[in-house]
Amino acid sequence: MTWASGSAVDHDGGQMREKGFLCMFAMVGRMHITAIGALGVFTFGWLFTGEYPWFLTGVCAFDWFFVNLINRIVDLKEDSANAIPGTEFLIKYQGRFIQFGFALLLVSLVVVHFLNPAITGLRMTCHLMGVFYNWPFLPGGRRLKELYFWKNMASAVGFLLTVFGYPLFTLTWQKGFHSFPPGITWATVIFSALFFLLFVLSYEVIYDLRDVNGDTLAGIRTYPVVHGERMAIRFVDGLIFSSILVLTAGYVSGFVPWRIFIMVGAPVIQYVVYKRALRQGISAKDCTFITWMGVFLFLIYHLWVVADLPGARL
Repeated sequence: MTWASGSAVDHDGGQMREKGFLCMFAMVGRMHITAIGALGVFTFGWLFTGEYPWFLTGVCAFDWFFVNLINRIVDLKEDSANAIPGTEFLIKYQGRFIQFGFALLLVSLVVVHFLNPAITGLRMTCHLMGVFYNWPFLPGGRRLKELYFWKNMASAVGFLLTVFGYPLFTLTWQKGFHSFPPGITWATVIFSALFFLLFVLSYEVIYDLRDVNGDTLAGIRTYPVVHGERMAIRFVDGLIFSSILVLTAGYVSGFVPWRIFIMVGAPVIQYVVYKRALRQGISAKDCTFITWMGVFLFLIYHLWVVADLPGARL
């Protein structure tokens, strides 16, 4: 039995009849990834600045929705092979989405620059990465997505640039380089960023386990395609445990406060859930569930803060 699942059939025609246009649009835009990115900015922005970054959260949500929608449109061949829901819907509207999406992106770059110029460079960097990730503009007519190791790293770095970069660049632009709330230093940021990077990379490889069939067809050199699914599972395990060790080391050394160290529970929970999913083969539904689970954990974290329970105060 294979570890990855790719045999399900996606009946988009029936889905489009049962769901409205906006519901389908939200689904193909990968709202689960948009939500995890937005709540990541909201959470780490609060931790590193002491204030809730509502505006940055909205900007991050837009940026990730745009990137994911374009990625879905470019990956129609692979997604068809992997039976990813919403593919037929995107085939029907892909031209309109690309035109409208890029027009909206240009408007947002101008508007957000006037409101918060600190993140303009980061936003342009992220979207340029998205362009090189999705289209064959690299030497040899290749995409970042097709390059071994760099595919996963590019996506994880994109999360770092938005989730950490947006609030940190805004803070230093407005208040200076050392304007953190009590208990936060640049060492805290480094430990937290490394933890987050490793944790996000584990997500990326889990998603690759889902996409083995389509990635093989498209010549995308993911870890499961190159090394086999069993070795890729070992990579996921190593990344999860490495993220736990990094955050624990930061806490033990005194650089990471309890209110950040408590996030160590997220990779532990993910490990249990993804191992259970492996028994039947990782599917698109499993990946979506794992990501929404991360969103739910962020929400619980903030409810804990609102309730002013132990360890919540800055």
